[in-house]
Amino acid sequence: MRRSWGAAVERAQDRLAAGPRLRAVGPGEERRFALWDLASLVEGELGERVDPDGLAPRAERGWRERLGESGREWPGGELYRRRYWILDGADTDTDTDTGADASADAVVGTVAVDNWTKGPSQLAVSSLYVTPAARGRGLAASALDEVYAAATAEGLPGFRLEAHWAWQPAVRYYLRRGLWVVGWKRSLSFARMPRLPVHRVREEDGRLLLLVADRLRGWVPILAAGQEGRWLRLDETADYRGCDGWVHEYARSTLALCLALAGRPLVRGPQWWAEAWRWSDAGEPEGLARRIEEFERVARAAGRPVVSPYRPVPLPEPAPPPSPQLADSGDG
Repeated sequence: MRRSWGAAVERAQDRLAAGPRLRAVGPGEERRFALWDLASLVEGELGERVDPDGLAPRAERGWRERLGESGREWPGGELYRRRYWILDGADTDTDTDTGADASADAVVGTVAVDNWTKGPSQLAVSSLYVTPAARGRGLAASALDEVYAAATAEGLPGFRLEAHWAWQPAVRYYLRRGLWVVGWKRSLSFARMPRLPVHRVREEDGRLLLLVADRLRGWVPILAAGQEGRWLRLDETADYRGCDGWVHEYARSTLALCLALAGRPLVRGPQWWAEAWRWSDAGEPEGLARRIEEFERVARAAGRPVVSPYRPVPLPEPAPPPSPQLADSGDG
């Protein structure tokens, strides 16, 4: 019998609404949240910063037109998710003169959580945004920690969120926060799960090492990525072969993205590139190389600025996936 996670998600949402760092978007605040969401999209997709509370209607229309479909506003509401303000931790005390909650308008960011799960029953996070003036104080990290704590408290295996390859600051931030790369089908998918240990990447002797935290041995290297001529060399350690299945599934994807951000090769040779389609959703680094080329091609076609650290090796187009073969009818 398949377990329903609906009640657990609802309880997790209630935990978030009752927490000290978030406040649920109230009646009459939907338009303001939509403008903050728009500011996040403008910065992520177009590389420009705008003041969400200072957007005049004409300027808003202009930004939405430039963004196209991604900038579309949904006037019917967003019943599929709950939206929250991230509060300024320095302003969450009670006003001693009035007795009022001084945090009522001290919002510095946004986050939203879907009302149903994604992946292996994880909370789905979106609209994570902190105003530029409030960055560098750990507010986005605290919001993600709140979501993770609410999920695990209700028996849910963590959370998942998406980021476009072109959103380089966000992509790098999620990796620094220790999130694992779990896919790249339509965008980059990141996750934090109880079954996945904390990880970090270290450069050593010209190689990038992916290490995981072990309670007894400290930081343990499981994958090493070097370079042979213009090609990637990817080596497994004995510890990798003994890792939990979840780590096995996502370690190569995570290191692949770290390599791409460092401008390192993702392709081990023409024979690997010919089968890059096999890893169109996640897995081997050649799959990510193919996806990055597609992501950047689509962005350029839409007139988006593309500033990419990844430099692909000139290769012929990878082979397309094989077409399914029709069974022989037997008619000769």
